[in-house]
Amino acid sequence: MASVQTLSEADRRVVARWALACAEHVLPLFEADAAAEAEIRDAVDRTRAYSAGEGSSAGEIRKRLIAGRAAKAASSPAGTAAARSVAQAAAVAHMGAHALGAAAYAVKAVSLTDAATPDHVQQEIDWQVAQLTDRERAALRLLPPLGSDASGPLGEGLLARGILGDTIRQLQSRISGEGQ
Repeated sequence: MASVQTLSEADRRVVARWALACAEHVLPLFEADAAAEAEIRDAVDRTRAYSAGEGSSAGEIRKRLIAGRAAKAASSPAGTAAARSVAQAAAVAHMGAHALGAAAYAVKAVSLTDAATPDHVQQEIDWQVAQLTDRERAALRLLPPLGSDASGPLGEGLLARGILGDTIRQLQSRISGEGQ
C-alpha cells in the first residue's frame, strides 16, 4: 500500500508548482561551482515541466537526488538550504509531502542569511501561504500532520525538528485553516 504522504500523481503535479515557487523564491541565495549550478537549474526546469504535466513520475524519481548532491557545493549555509529546497521540490514527483520540505528549507535559507530576523522568517512563511492556490491547499490538506505517519518525509526525521519542523507545523496549521 502506498503511503498517505505520496498523494496521487495528479496532486503531486499540482503541489510541485507551489514547492518550486517556494524554492525559486530563495534560489538567489545559492552560489556554487558551475556544475552544481547547472544541476540545480536542471532540477528547477524538470520540476517546472513535471508540474505542467510533462515527463513521468518514474523518470523524475530516478533523478530526484541530483539537486541534493549539488547542495553540498554551496558556498554558504543559506545556499545549501536553498539548494535543498530545490531538491525537495524535485522529490515531489516521488512523494507529495516533499512540497512541505521545499517550503521548510526555503524558510531555513532565509533564516541563515546575514540579515535574518524573526520578521523575515515569518514574512517568508506568509509569502508561501499567499502563493497557494485553492487546488494546492486541498491537495496539501490530504497529508498527515507532521510526525503522525512514519512512512515518508513527514515522519519523525529531519523535517520534524528545528526550524524545518516549526515551519511545517505552521504551514499545516495555516493550510488547514486553523492558523489564519
